[in-house]
Amino acid sequence: MDLPAQEVEPVEHVKRYHAETVQVRGRDVVVEGPVPPERLRPLRMHPTLDAFRRPDDQKRALEDIAALPEGRVIIARDSDVIVGYVTFHYPDPLERWSEEAMDDLIELGAVEVADDYRSAGLAKRMIRLAFYGGQMDRYIVFTTEYYWHWDLRGSGLNVWQYRAMMEKLMKSVDMIWYATDDPEICAHPANCLMARVGPLVPQESVERFDRLRFRHRGYMF
Repeated sequence: MDLPAQEVEPVEHVKRYHAETVQVRGRDVVVEGPVPPERLRPLRMHPTLDAFRRPDDQKRALEDIAALPEGRVIIARDSDVIVGYVTFHYPDPLERWSEEAMDDLIELGAVEVADDYRSAGLAKRMIRLAFYGGQMDRYIVFTTEYYWHWDLRGSGLNVWQYRAMMEKLMKSVDMIWYATDDPEICAHPANCLMARVGPLVPQESVERFDRLRFRHRGYMF
């Protein structure tokens, strides 16, 4: 006798706000989130937050992400100026990572800190706050690191030093390196895929993520 298919409960996107204040070169900087779009609107972007788009355009993008059911924006702010941010959202529909339409696969999309606030540990604090209290335990959280997105000139690091820095940052929340045959990641040996499989993620989701990582079944991993 055929048994009825077991329904899979959709993931509930729980967002629990947390904040901490840290000293950066004598100034109080608040690390907080996830922040809703209405909290972002009265704030200003630091003018050097331009790695991905102009600061005003990036602020609008942050507001859009914060409004998504699964979207999370963690910020560092000096008074009313955003000096750093981290974003989490579903993968782009045009990328392979969206092909399984997984509601528990979340991309750590962008990390940026303003020039005058770097080397103070803000990126690590923002990422760790996002995972605080087990908020991400029901997700596979992944990031795709491409060397052409890295600020090699501003940091003074070479590509391998920057790669090591990004790996250390992601490992602070237990993200690890994963193999993949994704063409963009394979385009340069410094590129990489890192992910954290939350302790509450079902095995079925892990297997679906494995299918996304490899399109060529003969690949050994």
